[in-house]
Amino acid sequence: QVHLVESGGGLVQAGDSLRLSCAASGRTFSVFFMGWFRQAPGKEREFVAVISWSGGSTNYADSVKGRFTISRDNAKDTVYLQMNSLKPEDTAVYYCAAMDRDSRSYDYWGQGTQVTVSS
Repeated sequence: QVHLVESGGGLVQAGDSLRLSCAASGRTFSVFFMGWFRQAPGKEREFVAVISWSGGSTNYADSVKGRFTISRDNAKDTVYLQMNSLKPEDTAVYYCAAMDRDSRSYDYWGQGTQVTVSS
């Protein structure tokens, strides 16, 4: 089992920045990918960004490219999501998720952290 805890959400104004953190514990040696997702009210959960746990390769949703940066600190078993130039449409609950090496889907999810961007 891998336990994930997000933090860093809050209320900001458009154009501001926030950094989300996701601390992993438990069987973190089995993790292959770590991702960030978000879900706005009345909408389905959507992919935001992903990073490979070992090599650090990344991928982003088109809506956040150039504004968000995902990174990891293996020594701290923590993944970050630096969010710059925030827009009201970025308002959502942000979740981090972990995928095991032998899995084809995300196996573990955090409880989520609220990000609200006012115009």
